[in-house]
Amino acid sequence: MILQVIRRLDYIVLYIFYCMRFRLNKKQITFLSDSRGDMSGNFAFIENALDNTYIVKKHLYVSSSVKHDKKAICKDIAMSKYILVDDFYPLIYPIPLRKQTKLIQVWHAVGAFKTVGFARKQNHDRFSMTHRNYTDAIVSSESIRKDYAKAFRMDIQNVHSYGIPRTDIFFDSTYKMKIREDLYQKYPLLKNKKVILFAPTFRGNDIHQGFYDFQHIHFSSLQKALGDEYVLILKLHPYIKNKCQEILDEHFFMNLTSLREINDLLFVTDILITDYSSVIFEASLLDIQTIFFAYDLEEYIQQRDFFYPYENYTYGPVVKNQKELVNAILSAQDFSDKKKEFQKQFMEACDGKSSQRFVNLLLREEE
Repeated sequence: MILQVIRRLDYIVLYIFYCMRFRLNKKQITFLSDSRGDMSGNFAFIENALDNTYIVKKHLYVSSSVKHDKKAICKDIAMSKYILVDDFYPLIYPIPLRKQTKLIQVWHAVGAFKTVGFARKQNHDRFSMTHRNYTDAIVSSESIRKDYAKAFRMDIQNVHSYGIPRTDIFFDSTYKMKIREDLYQKYPLLKNKKVILFAPTFRGNDIHQGFYDFQHIHFSSLQKALGDEYVLILKLHPYIKNKCQEILDEHFFMNLTSLREINDLLFVTDILITDYSSVIFEASLLDIQTIFFAYDLEEYIQQRDFFYPYENYTYGPVVKNQKELVNAILSAQDFSDKKKEFQKQFMEACDGKSSQRFVNLLLREEE
């Protein structure tokens, strides 16, 4: 705790100075991110739901070599009634925010899957200031409010089941149609094919050294087993630093890892292959065959763990090797009942109105 304060002492001093010099603006909202370089994800949907009476400030990630504009960020934080973060944001935790300020966590991942914050087994630092000063947080379902309350050491009454703003697109038929048309035009290889989206998460606790163990999958053999009826999109987690060493056939494989958001790709996906990625929550809102390629499940549980038993999340077959993976792709099973249970537990509040609900019920509740 003391080290966290010392590291941010210059920001704390500047913040206090600006608090003394400027009044709090009840209509000012500041978006903060150390991982997001543009207004995408929940940030974009919330901004679009705001009316023109709000003053919007943004401090987003530029690059690891570019430092924050201390004066600008401290002034905006000091003057803003609402401060929004969507991930771990170390700068904000030691700052003694005004009592009237609302620091709202709109976490980038949907549902309650991999443990985070104080819910993690490895988090024994009871003196840390991290995640402790959120005034509010939003979740995708009533049943998981308690999980986020534990993760962020919050009173459960301040965790709101308003749904996740960025899931609104899954209820917008016009948007879905446009995205499909745009993707087919940009990537004609996707047309008239069964599209597989391979989207695993990273391994390792250090986001700067995240990896995926590619020895568990042989893409060329997968292509041979499936044939020309399919095309496969690779969408690796941005924290995966190592590269696949195979030379991939560009007539079968498309590496779209560089795309920031995965949701649009789901609209052209027939089969999703993932493991412990939160993409399963968004995918559950669509008619997609989902396969859980969990070759290291026991090890992953020991290192990271989940809020609930893994079988609570698997509304599709769980496979441990490539042979099982191929069989699961070619022999689709009916998991509709399990999927309905999953949606009720984790996605009940996502109904296409989450962005407007956030603005109407949370940002305006004290005006």
